[in-house]
Amino acid sequence: MSYRRQSVWIAAFAVLVAFAVPWPLWGVDRVVAGLPVWIWWHVGWLGACTLVFSRFVRSGAWERGMGLDAATGDTTAADAAAERGDRR
Repeated sequence: MSYRRQSVWIAAFAVLVAFAVPWPLWGVDRVVAGLPVWIWWHVGWLGACTLVFSRFVRSGAWERGMGLDAATGDTTAADAAAERGDRR
């Protein structure tokens, strides 16, 4: 995976982590549809996490990060050799 693509995924997940806590809503007592606004923040945040992670998996980044061949689901030759204990 290219350095640029890795940087984009790292930044995307850093933003998700940074906004996991509803900082702007501290001290806000507003209620919408019977629930506090900060609950709706988390509903939206979970939706955003779902979309980002599904895009991450569909891009093949998950397989590359786990050392798998995206096409077959097999481990790479180097990983397979390491699992067998082959040292070269």
